[in-house]
Amino acid sequence: MPKVLITGMSGTGKSTSLQILGARGHRTVDTDYGRWSHWVTLPDGSSDWVWREEAMTDLLADHKEGSLFVAGCKSNQGRFYPQFDHIVLLSAPADVLLARVAERTNNPYGKRPEERAAILHHLAVVEPLLRATATVEIDASAPIDRVVRQLEELA
Repeated sequence: MPKVLITGMSGTGKSTSLQILGARGHRTVDTDYGRWSHWVTLPDGSSDWVWREEAMTDLLADHKEGSLFVAGCKSNQGRFYPQFDHIVLLSAPADVLLARVAERTNNPYGKRPEERAAILHHLAVVEPLLRATATVEIDASAPIDRVVRQLEELA
């Protein structure tokens, strides 16, 4: 009953990996959608898209059968690391990420110049923090079938 968190920057293939894993019969949750995340206002007045902690706690506690793959990159995800068997960082060079977000049709994020700048900023600032806490890093510039195979090997 392994629980695997797939994290990384926009354009690394988290959602695509989940789609393939789900089609292969694995339980998957994309925390960018539905009841898993919500906006909060931080003390400095800025806002942040974070996991709904009660929903995530219930999801992880109630998982009893098969493999569970959860994807997302949220500022509060570290609180849940002890409940996962693997924390997987999908990583790829900036040019790969920017090309992917420019070409994708299933998510509008990354099309505007300020979003592309944010992706580069997160790559420089956030990805090193994720790398320091990941249990596994996968080169997401590899073909998606190889990435998914590596994820399945963890389960």
